[in-house]
Amino acid sequence: LAGTVPEEPRCTVERADASLTYSLFVQRFAFSRPVILGAVTDNSAFRALCTREKLLAAFGPFSVRLSTANTYSYRKVDVPFQEYVEQLLKPQDPARLGSDTLYFFGDNNFTEWGPLFQHYVPPPFRIPGTSPAYSFGIAGSGSGVPFHWHGPGFSEVIFGRKRWFLYPPDKTPHFHPNETTLAWLQHTYPTLPPAQRPLECTLRPGEVLYFPDRWWHATLNLDTSVFISTFLG
Repeated sequence: LAGTVPEEPRCTVERADASLTYSLFVQRFAFSRPVILGAVTDNSAFRALCTREKLLAAFGPFSVRLSTANTYSYRKVDVPFQEYVEQLLKPQDPARLGSDTLYFFGDNNFTEWGPLFQHYVPPPFRIPGTSPAYSFGIAGSGSGVPFHWHGPGFSEVIFGRKRWFLYPPDKTPHFHPNETTLAWLQHTYPTLPPAQRPLECTLRPGEVLYFPDRWWHATLNLDTSVFISTFLG
């Protein structure tokens, strides 16, 4: 199903590469705007452990906690990881409400998943006074998290492609809290004048997005995707 959900016409998030220094990161991005970092780390070893076969072999019987894919609901559902991968990891139904859509991201049991995360190489930048916490996820084509905000962090795509939509803290996006990102893209996004459109870009494996504190953001997985975020709290 790759390609059934479109990429944006033009990436409007600034990009940087491994030449970006920590001082320049703090000066230009840390507190002001998002940036996509390319080739700042090598996670090929971590990626090799995140294939469907390897993850099922390592975590199949373990329970994972799924969240509803809407902005203001916090319902959680626990299922065996193997059941999630084999039965629930499907393309998003465009007619399905966020409260009826389950998503695996963020609620990781670190006793069970910790050994996997030890192989992950996080982005090299930190915000003074914060400490990192990992959130790992796997989701189907067309799925995603609708608009919300929290503290700063990084998000890296391991497999697949993930499209991001971002607004600064002073520009609250127009969205229904129980609408999935896919429904918002199909119904609301086309009605937005150019000046009201978000910053947006599609991340590919190995690319990392940094988002500052309190920036609104929504995500849309264009393929079945594996991804990991490093939240700075």
